[in-house]
Amino acid sequence: MNTAVSPIEKRNERYGKYVDSVTPKSGTLKSLFNSFWVGGLTCCIAQGIGDLYAIIFPNFSEDLIINITSMTIITIAILFTGIGFYDVIARKGGAGCFLPITGFANAISSAAMEFRSEGLILGTSVKMFTVVGPVVVNGVVWSTVAGILNLLILGRI
Repeated sequence: MNTAVSPIEKRNERYGKYVDSVTPKSGTLKSLFNSFWVGGLTCCIAQGIGDLYAIIFPNFSEDLIINITSMTIITIAILFTGIGFYDVIARKGGAGCFLPITGFANAISSAAMEFRSEGLILGTSVKMFTVVGPVVVNGVVWSTVAGILNLLILGRI
C-alpha cells in the first residue's frame, strides 16, 4: 500500500493551515450578542424616527407615518452603503444589520454601485434587479401559497 503523500495533498494541507491562521476567530455567543444589539438598536432608531414624525406631523395617519419612517430608514441605509459605513456596521453586527428593510436596501444599492462602471442600463439597473428579482418572485409565490392554504384551511382569505 502506498502511504506517500502527494504534492497536491501537501499543498492542500498548507493551504488549510494558512486559511486557519488568517480566518478571524469569533465565538457564537459574541456573534449572537452583536447581532442582537445592532438589530435592536436599528429598530429603536427607526421607532424613534417614527415617533418624531408623529410629533412633528400630528395630523398624519399612522399608516402614513409608518410609510415615511420606512422611506427614511431605506434612505439612511442607502447613504450608509454609499459612504462605506454600512460595511462597518455589518462587520460588527453580522445578521443584526440585515433586517429586512435595511438589508434589502443595502443589497440593492451595493449591487448598483458595484456595477455602475458598466453603464446605467447594463450595469446599474440590470445588476440591481438581479438582487430584486428573486426576492419579488419568492414574495409573490409564497404569499400565493399562504393565501391558498388560508383559503383551504380556514375557508377565508
